[in-house]
Amino acid sequence: MDIVKIPKMQKHEYDTLIAEGYVSRIAFQGEKYPYIAPFLYVFDGKFLYFLSTKYGKKMNLFRESPYVSVEIEKYSKDLSCYTFVTMQGRIEEVTDSIEKKIIREKFVQLIKDHKLSNNILAALGHSPQDPPEAIALEERSMVWKLTGVKDIVALKNV
Repeated sequence: MDIVKIPKMQKHEYDTLIAEGYVSRIAFQGEKYPYIAPFLYVFDGKFLYFLSTKYGKKMNLFRESPYVSVEIEKYSKDLSCYTFVTMQGRIEEVTDSIEKKIIREKFVQLIKDHKLSNNILAALGHSPQDPPEAIALEERSMVWKLTGVKDIVALKNV
């Protein structure tokens, strides 16, 4: 019996998957094992941006090595349809104040557009009682950008 391979996606297909989504997983290089954590993201058509709290295991791993794998997926409840893309690259801290402000505002808009629970604010360094706009007004979280993408694997079942 032959092995059936999952078809690859074309660039416009995985760009669409990335643009339509907002939850990713980032795998950091750990001491012995990778460390995987979920992150909200925004996509500007060229770069993926993430917000990160300024504490926790991911911060230590980021400082030790900025090389990561990022995964974004979409699937139906019964798994009859699924697509995913993984990208290997570097996470860089965004330090430009104007760029950070623009990205923070994109995250506010993301939360509003997708009607996300205010509970997500706790993952971004804010209280769930804060309005989403607090993300753009205060720098309680770091802004990261995925750069130097070297390898993209994008597969689909349909």
